[in-house]
Amino acid sequence: MITNKMIPDNLDALRARGRRLTRPRRLILDVVRAADTHPTAAVVYRRVRRRLPRVSLATVYRNLRMLAAEGCLAERAHAGGLRFDGNTGPHDHFTCLVCGRIYDVPARAERGGRRRIAARTGFEVLDHRTEYYGRCGACRRRGRSSVTG
Repeated sequence: MITNKMIPDNLDALRARGRRLTRPRRLILDVVRAADTHPTAAVVYRRVRRRLPRVSLATVYRNLRMLAAEGCLAERAHAGGLRFDGNTGPHDHFTCLVCGRIYDVPARAERGGRRRIAARTGFEVLDHRTEYYGRCGACRRRGRSSVTG
């Protein structure tokens, strides 16, 4: 959910780069940040259209990509296409292989991991992420074990 504190921070960041937080951008940001499912552009489009019926799919796509490029959202490559994450802080992900839902999980502390990798390989590690895959609690409780369409 977007708090009053988050909007001015994003507004300042966008203004500093010569961009405005227009109504469609604000709604797109609201939709992505309110969703805990890492929505696709199509899902964001459907939800934004409920409040702004004349918005085009191209506008939603263009603004999602711009908001991600500006650091207001994160893009995630997923088997089903791009997903968008309103949580731009450090965290990892769990993907349910049955229902396809993506959950945020706290980042695992890896003290010294970047330094060890750099020392062994000569790489400069700027960031990392850990992905977990399995069945979510809801699918486990329902006894679901295979991917459904």
